[in-house]
Amino acid sequence: MKIDWKRKLTSRKLWVSIAGFVAGLIVLGNGSQETADKISGAILSGAAVVGYVLGEGLADGKGGSNGDDI
Repeated sequence: MKIDWKRKLTSRKLWVSIAGFVAGLIVLGNGSQETADKISGAILSGAAVVGYVLGEGLADGKGGSNGDDI
């Protein structure tokens, strides 16, 4: 069975789970909730970028146009 990494890395559920896990570890390690929130936000922002880049790559690879042509 082959793993579809593009699909996995664009999954919002995956990134929310990772952000929640990391935030929990920060709080468990006596970090502040504010720090946990900031790091979780950074993880989710990074996930948005990853999703966009992979999505655009897939669209470009299939020869489709997304209307952003210069």
